[in-house]
Amino acid sequence: MNIRRASICILTAVILTPLQIHAESLIEGSAEAGKAKSLTCSACHGQDGNSVNPLWPNIAGQSATYIVAQLKAFKAGTRSDPLMTGQAMLLSDDDLGDLAVYFEGLPAPALAVANPGTIARAQAIYRGGNEKSNVPACMACHGPTGRGNPAASYPALKGQRAIYTAKQLRDYASNARRSDGKTHIMRDIASRLNEEDILALASYVQGLK
Repeated sequence: MNIRRASICILTAVILTPLQIHAESLIEGSAEAGKAKSLTCSACHGQDGNSVNPLWPNIAGQSATYIVAQLKAFKAGTRSDPLMTGQAMLLSDDDLGDLAVYFEGLPAPALAVANPGTIARAQAIYRGGNEKSNVPACMACHGPTGRGNPAASYPALKGQRAIYTAKQLRDYASNARRSDGKTHIMRDIASRLNEEDILALASYVQGLK
């Protein structure tokens, strides 16, 4: 993948997408119904969508499109996790929409950068990529403040705990994580990151505001 061409293609998708980050949800569902159905989810992801375990993701403020896509992937078995697969199998399409809209409407956590000493390294990659290793800028898909792109189902990263993000990057790099057709982008990119890059980026996105 050519870094310049990849960045242009991804940025074009972002530019052509209307600003929908805090607009009406792109998923049909009831936040009220989702709240009533969220009790089981809160055991791992917290009552406010913010997990107490750094290995489990914060889902408050995550786009409903991305949440639905991941739940469907767990349900179909294209993304694997013993806990999530079992829970997703019990959910109807209405449940998926209701839960996604509910968690999307919760405020995303505001966390600090995990390791301030790696900000410069991470910021350079996140905002400008790394031409030597052919890594495009992370912000091309995930936005300058890590809010993601709901229309393209690119996830929000801001406030996601560094330990979780680092694990996902390693899983993409090793091909352990395969959710859908779009994830080949992340597998290609993550495979070009070294461990120092992964730790720095994971720390940095945790503190994005």
